[in-house]
Amino acid sequence: MAHFGVVAPAFYSHFSALSALAGELVGRGHRVTFLHRPDAAPYVSDPRVGFHAIGAGTHPPGSLAAALQRAANPGGPLGIRRVILDMAAGTDMLCRELPRAIDALAIDAIIADQMEAAGGLVAEALGLPFVSVACALPVNREPGIPLPVMPFEYADDERTRKMVEGSTRVYDWMMTPHRRSIADNARRLGLPARDGLHECLSPLAQVSQTVAGFDFPRRALPPQFHHVGPLRPTGPRSSGPGQQFMPPVAAGRPFVFASLGTMQGGRLGLFKRIARACRALDAQLLVAHCGGLDARQERQLERAGATWVCGFANQAAALARADAVVSHAGSNTIMDAIAARTPILALPIAFDQPGAAARVVHAGIGLKASARFAGSGQMARLLRRLLIEDGFATRLDALSSSVAQAGGTLRAAGIIEAALLHKPHTQPVATHG
Repeated sequence: MAHFGVVAPAFYSHFSALSALAGELVGRGHRVTFLHRPDAAPYVSDPRVGFHAIGAGTHPPGSLAAALQRAANPGGPLGIRRVILDMAAGTDMLCRELPRAIDALAIDAIIADQMEAAGGLVAEALGLPFVSVACALPVNREPGIPLPVMPFEYADDERTRKMVEGSTRVYDWMMTPHRRSIADNARRLGLPARDGLHECLSPLAQVSQTVAGFDFPRRALPPQFHHVGPLRPTGPRSSGPGQQFMPPVAAGRPFVFASLGTMQGGRLGLFKRIARACRALDAQLLVAHCGGLDARQERQLERAGATWVCGFANQAAALARADAVVSHAGSNTIMDAIAARTPILALPIAFDQPGAAARVVHAGIGLKASARFAGSGQMARLLRRLLIEDGFATRLDALSSSVAQAGGTLRAAGIIEAALLHKPHTQPVATHG
């Protein structure tokens, strides 16, 4: 039995995917412990999986909510810079606190989220094996491939390559505080120079929630990179308050499911535009706001055209029944929609969502619009296309088959055991597959 430590950003969606993987590893006889600021403890709901709080001196209990609010609504350039400073402070704290905690807990290996450099940096400094997991779009860089945060479509021409190069330089300049944190901590830990997330990835195994057919064409992924598809629980799912809600959908009318994820669920104005669009189409609409709205706001949404409004829906059941989903283009929702063969209207808001929305369009499995500027009329027109055009279903069928064959949590756990424990992997591990 091995003891795995998990290091990830303090975001519910990342902890959720990694908790599914942790649960499978525990089921195989291992011990798994998440390590992060005290406020992240509620994100680990599986009682078999451990949580060890660190960094209370700089990230005390009660401080995470403000950081999440800044991340969800950064506003202008100053707000974006504040979010980047939060990222840098988180990496600093983890690089400072993890070594002692890992030693005290006798952790044997690290499962490091690609979006948090500290996992890879500290593991390398301590001489521990580690794997990298891409819960969001992979941060692996490649000439001609737009960064995950960029909304650009893919094209193999000189103009696009120059645009990608220019946007990458701008991004790196904006991320200077975080890059400096990575560089400073690498130096302090006695590691070779590096200053970006893409330079902190595992040489042993890199696992991604995506499948190759969803991403832009890749030509230079490392041999240890594996597309495994969605990381979802392999055992019984937890049944927290409201999480199993699924309405009685009537036959004969379109059914649309709308969710903006756990961080963006408070966007009442955007939900209202979605509701009005569905009313114009005479479509049934289920809105899941993930606790972002109160009862009064729920009633406002119903008056605007939503058929049902809840905190947490049974997303798997809703997507399986839905004729279309309106999403913020979060990776978890997109991969679940692909698995359910549900066309997507992507309304990207932040983080890697613009890049995910561009990949939705590139794969031909949905359409995208501006979360800020698209009105209900435009949304209705796009939803009508998703509901009546056959091409989306055809492309979803092919991509859904890829997801079904990718292996998911079971394959990811096997890859991790093979890479970190030298345990034979019982399923075929396809290069870049």
